[in-house]
Amino acid sequence: MTQQKKQMLMTILPIVVCAAGILFLNNMWQCRYERDSYRGISALCQTILENDPGAEELLLSSLKEYQSQEEWKTGGNVFLEQFGYTEEDFSGSKGCGVLFAVNAAVLISAAFFLSSRSAKKHIEARVSGLTKYLEQVNAGKTGTIVQTIEDEFSHLQDEIYKTVTSLYVTRENALKAKERFADNLANIAHQLKTPLTAALLSLQLMEKTAPNTYTKPIKNQLERLNRLEESLLTLSKIDSGALLLEHSPVDVYTVLNLAVENLEELMRREKVMADIPDKGCVEFQGDMEWTMEALMNLIKNCAEHSPEGGRIHCDYSKNPLYTEILIWDEGQGFAPEDIPHLFERFYRGKRAVKGGIGIGLALACSLFELQGGTLSARNLPAGGACFEIRFYSH
Repeated sequence: MTQQKKQMLMTILPIVVCAAGILFLNNMWQCRYERDSYRGISALCQTILENDPGAEELLLSSLKEYQSQEEWKTGGNVFLEQFGYTEEDFSGSKGCGVLFAVNAAVLISAAFFLSSRSAKKHIEARVSGLTKYLEQVNAGKTGTIVQTIEDEFSHLQDEIYKTVTSLYVTRENALKAKERFADNLANIAHQLKTPLTAALLSLQLMEKTAPNTYTKPIKNQLERLNRLEESLLTLSKIDSGALLLEHSPVDVYTVLNLAVENLEELMRREKVMADIPDKGCVEFQGDMEWTMEALMNLIKNCAEHSPEGGRIHCDYSKNPLYTEILIWDEGQGFAPEDIPHLFERFYRGKRAVKGGIGIGLALACSLFELQGGTLSARNLPAGGACFEIRFYSH
């Protein structure tokens, strides 16, 4: 027997049982009515004979005539109404009709209750099974839905399985593509390293032996290419999961000062200052070196967009949920249409500095995310661009 037939049987069975119960009650009530009618007529005849013993022959003939008549069975005889009597005055089973109706209603309600409860349990079981399967999929476990029943959920079950299978294939293809991209990126970075190093060494030798006005722009471009190579190599490590970060206490005040110290030459050239308040010991769990690298990219962006004589402001705080670091400048801020794309690789906004490669902010965002943090950007109401970093407590 298929599950669909079983389910139909479970739905119909309570109704059949209740219908049988109603017929049983109807037969019981009919028997009770006939018994009470017989006893009532018998008592009436006894009363007549006690009052008039000579009327026995007339009474028996009247009973035979009464048995042969059909009018009283259809409710057409209302002879006693002319003397002021009603059916209730002679009923020996008062309330039987009401009792029968109540019992019938109870049985019908019970039938629908049992039927709906059975259907509800079936639906809950099927939904629970499909939900557990999706939870296992979300947890990274593989498997299939065992097809053991055929019901109204069968089509949904098949579609869920097809969708999950398609997602598995898509994810595997995406992971393979990401691995290939990381490998290619690493290969490009390594291929660039050798000629760049050779070119920089040759340039240094040229500056010593035959200095001229052309060496400086060449040096600037080679240094830019060298930074690009280092960034590409770091991104390839991040994409491939080969970049290993430490997980130890990092003091916010210390790492901010280290980042500014490494940008001292740039900030002197841009004629900007950094303001880092000392708020005592505020720490988060992360990697000191890579956090400094990411902060340098943000502070560098602020320095390049600050007006001459401007200041770069830093602030930080900690609450039970996260450690927050704010870095902002006194420049024009971001173009509103650029804000959603600032952390995309190789994206250059309308106000990007000439010579930038569009990797710094994306690299900083990836480094913070690897440490369980987030990076966002916004414009301040008073002007200036603001970066907000949060490291969440675990």
